[in-house]
Amino acid sequence: MDSISDAANAGQIGTASAHAQPVITVRGLVKRYDRHQAVAGIDLQVRRGEIFAFLGPNGAGKTTTVEILEGFRRRTAGEVSVLGQDPATADGAWRSRVGVVLQESEPEPGLSVRECLAMYAGYYRQPRDVDETIALVGLTAKAGALGTRLSGGQRRRLDFALALIGDPELIFLDEPTTGFDPSARRAAWEVVAGLRKLGKTIFLTTHYMDEAEYLADRITVLSAGHIVAEGTPRTLGGRDHMTTAISFTLPAGLAARDLPSGLSPLAEPGTGELTVVHSESPLVHLQMLGDWALGRGFDLPDLDVHRPTLEEVYLSLTGSTSTKDRP
Repeated sequence: MDSISDAANAGQIGTASAHAQPVITVRGLVKRYDRHQAVAGIDLQVRRGEIFAFLGPNGAGKTTTVEILEGFRRRTAGEVSVLGQDPATADGAWRSRVGVVLQESEPEPGLSVRECLAMYAGYYRQPRDVDETIALVGLTAKAGALGTRLSGGQRRRLDFALALIGDPELIFLDEPTTGFDPSARRAAWEVVAGLRKLGKTIFLTTHYMDEAEYLADRITVLSAGHIVAEGTPRTLGGRDHMTTAISFTLPAGLAARDLPSGLSPLAEPGTGELTVVHSESPLVHLQMLGDWALGRGFDLPDLDVHRPTLEEVYLSLTGSTSTKDRP
């Protein structure tokens, strides 16, 4: 395929098999700084070939955990295995199997995209082909351009290329689309999704819930050093079992008590003049509501159906006021 986007579009993005071999295994991980316990005995597992999102608010211990997994920080206690080795004692051969895309980086001054990748390729025993890697991230047209002349989105593509040039099995992505406009973010998502199609395992940290929902096979949420939830974007925090809010404004002279008997016990006042029905069977209740309204000869023009979003679930799990995360 000519690009990672093509790879992503070759088929539906599916969830990695629950029986896939673990690439990362963590048991009882603890990290203390003097009296402060940044990570409080967490367990997690990342499977081969999946995109795993690791979420958490400021000070949750997320970055500390990731740096331990990358081999850049020592743990206080616990067991950690990444690609079958302990990152704290792993050798250079292990390092070549891991790619890292940092939240912020600067292109090499004075080097073109191709020259930069050629330089980095020299650090590996069996690097990917430079031009093929440039094509994979969609920078062929900019191969001869100076890295410092690239746009923000193009620089991020260069970051992905640099992480890929050693042909790693596991890639850590630290908030890969921070500061991107919506179009650039979507383009970056296609790059990330395409990495999975190439058989890579992705460990993603992000503060954008729509990004996690679009990309991740599984999500783990960390808060105050503890894991507070694990699941898929659909099931995290019991999201798949939460009620759906059906809101509407009743015509003058009607109240919630006038609704059909199957709806009135579920209804409560909403904001302003809205009535809200909390439903575990939204299709059934929507049909009931529609039939009732049409039978009385009126419409419900502001009818709205709202499922709890991933961001709402995340905020309820962490008690955060913002999804923005700065380690």
